[in-house]
Amino acid sequence: MKRIIFLGAPGAGKGTQAERLSEIYDIPQISTGDILRQAVKDETLLGKKARSYMDKGNLVPDEVVIGIIEERINSEDCENGFILDGFPRTVPQAEALDSVLDGMGIQIDMVIDFKVPEDDLIKRLSGRRVCRLCGANYNIWSNPPKKDGTCQKCGGELYQRTDDSEDTIRDRLNVYHLQTEPLIKFYRDKGRLFSVVGTGHFDVIFSRLRRVIEGGGDTHGDTEIPRGN
Repeated sequence: MKRIIFLGAPGAGKGTQAERLSEIYDIPQISTGDILRQAVKDETLLGKKARSYMDKGNLVPDEVVIGIIEERINSEDCENGFILDGFPRTVPQAEALDSVLDGMGIQIDMVIDFKVPEDDLIKRLSGRRVCRLCGANYNIWSNPPKKDGTCQKCGGELYQRTDDSEDTIRDRLNVYHLQTEPLIKFYRDKGRLFSVVGTGHFDVIFSRLRRVIEGGGDTHGDTEIPRGN
């Protein structure tokens, strides 16, 4: 059974690695944004609460997000584990998550922190392009379309999202350093933190990740063995 949290700055590759890991271990990838949108779409009680904030342009309170995550974790497909991708983002959220899991009689097994230099993060994110028609994602550096500016799936125009401009990326990274980096110490103190070097080819990163999960961190310097107080 594997209950895992993925940490890492925007552009660190968490979502991509979580998607593949989900397929390998047959456990769901739980993206906060996805389950929040689904709860709103399904008009669940918590989804309606979330929508009342979203419609006003406000952030959804932690207690509502935690409730939606608790509902998702209680689903049948999470019985053998799950991957939390994008949550928690702050120490208070992590503390609230631990409280919920304690009430369910379970706990997080591993927290994986993807380490990527900031210059690489900026390059990755600023190189992202999205199709206006079908929403397909490309990257001018790592996954370029066959024809510049054109989606190879539907022929739609590719564009750069406003939040992928370099100035906006730097702002997002500053928020990450301020709000999310403290989670590294939080989980290290609990003895659950592992680090994976997030640079290089996708398959190489995934190989490092699997060695951490299956071998407890023995990856010949690619990771840090968890250490508690």
